[in-house]
Amino acid sequence: MTTKGNAALVRRRDQSTRATLLELLFDVVFVAALALTSKLLSEELSWSGGAKLLLMLTAVWWTWSVTTTTTEFYDPQQRPIQAILMIAMVGSVGMAASLPMVSIAHLLLFVISYVGTHVVRCIILVTALHRQGHRTARERATRFLFWFTVSGALWVLGALSETPNWGLWAIAITIDLVAGATRYPTPWLGRVPIAQYGRTTEHLGERYQQFIILALGDIILLPTLQVSRGHLDHLRLASLLCAFATMLLLWQIYVFRAGELLVAAGSHGGRATRLAPFTHLVMLAGVAGTAATFDLVVTRPTGTTPVPWLVLIIAGPTLFVVGRVLFTLAVSWVMPWRRVAWQLLPLLVLPWAGGWPPVLVATIVALGLAGHILFPGAARETTPGLRLRQSDD
Repeated sequence: MTTKGNAALVRRRDQSTRATLLELLFDVVFVAALALTSKLLSEELSWSGGAKLLLMLTAVWWTWSVTTTTTEFYDPQQRPIQAILMIAMVGSVGMAASLPMVSIAHLLLFVISYVGTHVVRCIILVTALHRQGHRTARERATRFLFWFTVSGALWVLGALSETPNWGLWAIAITIDLVAGATRYPTPWLGRVPIAQYGRTTEHLGERYQQFIILALGDIILLPTLQVSRGHLDHLRLASLLCAFATMLLLWQIYVFRAGELLVAAGSHGGRATRLAPFTHLVMLAGVAGTAATFDLVVTRPTGTTPVPWLVLIIAGPTLFVVGRVLFTLAVSWVMPWRRVAWQLLPLLVLPWAGGWPPVLVATIVALGLAGHILFPGAARETTPGLRLRQSDD
């Protein structure tokens, strides 16, 4: 590892904003966990099963998000930060390995992977920053340690029986999310100063874009693996092409049309920076649902569309667009009504879609996404100079 010791652990404002190779490897490990979540969703289509998978997906995403914020605030070339990235990768592997059996066994593996990643990260930071005498940064890391210890106790208690205590786990992940949203208010230390969120650089915007791009690859990965294991007829090929088109359309909606917004987030008082993990979680849930959709559609593209399939086919891309709309609002306070209108198209055919083939329903949803891009008015929400548009999208 190329390092400079522990000097200047806090990232300088004039430092390079390019992601390191270790950070990119870190992304790949987490995307593998996302792909497994999508596969499990396609195998267990129920409201309770979906809720449980959403809880676990949130835990995986929160680990990525907090660790990425760490590499935004601290120098990823330093040994302590590199160690944190490696520990987070190990934690991701542990969470992914335990996902298929989390309702039966492997409970402690999932919890230790999640809680251990956060607590160990905070301990490393507090220790390293104490040695450097960096009081402000040490207090920031201490706030994180306090709240992850509080929620970690509930995570562990929820895993001490033969089956998960989903109620305790739901409370624990809620504590994690609410603590993040309220800037980690801690006894004697208060909250993370709002100014610390305003120091966001292009590095954070690049990191989110890289992860979403990798995650979108799961939409074509799962159906491709499914097709490779069976016969290939023209309808399965059409389903695979529909998956590819949907992936490209979602990429267009996020990266080409709105990805620049996150880069500009630091100039808006840190509001977008604080809300980015939540809006991107909605988009990530949409990606997981869309990938699960095409895992099912390529398996049986013909016949009628069961209600659970219908909900998943429509809900996946819709969640992605909703997350993107919320992020636009977080940055610019502009409501992109045109995007909302185009996303209503699949809902208009909902009363009749149950009697149609799954591949046809998926194609209609893809046409709704194409409306975001192909029709007049699909302009960027930022100019090339990242100046926010004042008019509606």
